[in-house]
Order: sequence, then C-alpha cells, then structure tokens
Amino acid sequence: MFHLRLVPDNTKIPFMNGRIAGLVVSAILSIASIILFFHPGLNYGIDFRGGIVIEARTPDAADFASLRHTLSGLGMGQVALQEFGSAQDVLIRLERQPGDDAAQQVAADKVRNTLAQAIPGTQVRRVEAVGASVSGELFANGMLALGLAMLAMLVYIWFRFEWQFGFGAVVTLILDITKIVGFYAVTDIQFNLTAVAAILTVMGYSVNDKVVVYDRMRENLRIYKKMPLRDLIDMSINETLNRTVGTSVCTLLSIIPLALFGGEALQDFGIVLIFGVILATSSSVFIAAPILLFLGENRLRRGSPDAAPAGKTPATTP
Repeated sequence: MFHLRLVPDNTKIPFMNGRIAGLVVSAILSIASIILFFHPGLNYGIDFRGGIVIEARTPDAADFASLRHTLSGLGMGQVALQEFGSAQDVLIRLERQPGDDAAQQVAADKVRNTLAQAIPGTQVRRVEAVGASVSGELFANGMLALGLAMLAMLVYIWFRFEWQFGFGAVVTLILDITKIVGFYAVTDIQFNLTAVAAILTVMGYSVNDKVVVYDRMRENLRIYKKMPLRDLIDMSINETLNRTVGTSVCTLLSIIPLALFGGEALQDFGIVLIFGVILATSSSVFIAAPILLFLGENRLRRGSPDAAPAGKTPATTP
C-alpha cells in the first residue's frame, strides 16, 4: 500500500532558533486581540445580546435570499436565517429591539405580518424573546464554562507532568484564546453560544497536541541525561512533527467542508475551527516549547547523570 508521510523522517529543524521571534509575535498578536476586544469589540449574537427567535414554515421550500431581502428591509437590524428540519422550516433570529417586552412583541407581529404578505400560507409556529437578563446569564455561563475547562486542563497537565509543563501549556492556551477572540473581532463573526463551543473545541485540540509533544520531551529527558535541553526540545518536536502535521491536516480535511457547505448554522463554526487548529498546532512548537525551555533549563534533569547508551534513540511516533 502507498504510505504517505507529510513530513520526511529524521528532520532536524532547529525550531528553538526562532523561540524569541515566536514569543514576541505571539505577545503582539495577543495584546492586539485584547485591544480589539474592547474596541471595536465583538459582534455579540442574540444569545448574548438578547433578541427575537421566530420559527416559521413556508408552503414550499424556503427561498432564503428572498426572505433575507424582505426582512432586512424592515429596519430591525441584523437578521439571521437558518434552515432546520425540512426545507420548509426556517428559524429567524432578530436583534433585540429598543424598548421593553411589549416592543419585542410588536416587532414579532410585524415580522409575522410581513411573512404573511410576502409568502402567503406561511405559518409562524413559535415566537421567543431573549431578554437582557437571560442573555447576560447565558454569557456568564459561557465564560464560566471556558474558565472551568481551562482549570481542569491545568490540573490534568500539572499532575501528569512537572509544573513547568503545566505552566507552559496553560500560558500558551491563554494566548491561543486571546487570538481567537481577536479573530472574532477582526472578522466580525457573531460571538454566541456556538462561539463558546468553538473555543472549547480548539482548547481541547490545543491541549491534546501539546500533551503529545510534551510526552515525547519527557521520554527523551529520561533517556538523554546530558543533552542540552534546547537540543532535546528540538529533537522531540522533530520526532513528533509528522504525527502533529498529519493529525492537523486530517482534522482540517473534516472541518473545511463545514466552512464551505455548512450554511449559516455551521459556516462560522467551521471557519473558527480552521483558524484554531492552525493556531494550536503552531503554538505547540513556537510558544509552548520555548516557554518550557526558559522554565526548565537546569530544573528538569532527574535521575542518574550518566548519558544514555550510545546509539539508543527513542521510538519514532508514526
């Protein structure tokens, strides 16, 4: 059978030569992302900003272009349309309108009447208004989920590896999250509960990738007692490079169709995941590894000071 390797065997790329540049670029991007978070800010979706959700069924397959054009002309702000169930079922999301709950009901009635005139026979099956208190609670719960996930990953890595590994992984994870937030701000993609799910997915992928690289580093620390940590880290990254690149490419191949053909429901989710996978893969090499080098020099050597027997090399990750 044809055996494809995306990265040649026995590569000797000196990744740590670019450790300073990697950390500086990462810091600049993260600082810029934090600034963008405050100004101009994120494009919060209905989940976090409040709004109106209307479930409608058209007599024939819904014409989303025509529906979007019709509803956008009502002057109610951004209108999001989503197909669910059959081709006749449409989920309409509107921004929260100025005023109290009565104003939201007036806006819903206006949409109902517009649909009845534009597409006779359309049935409005459900109308829900997400109030400011509910949207605030959803936002708080979403941020709590991100915080608890990060804490759980910190505890996991801290117990599995030495503290230097755990600190490096969590710092890198925080930098990754800030860049994803900056990506939302630059692209103006709606930040909603789906965005929280995307960030959690990227966090899990990022930590998994770093655990693989860290595991090889820890294995090599036991074998090569006298090798300088900088050389050992470079060797470990090169040994896992084929596995890292291969996993990332396979993941991207499954995500790209979501970004291209997922429609409004999954397109934004897929786009963020593509950015997150690329970011997580690169940060394992250019952020997590340099942090470990700075923290672990003269601290990660344990056991006998004797060098490993000549010719002994760790197993290569397929």
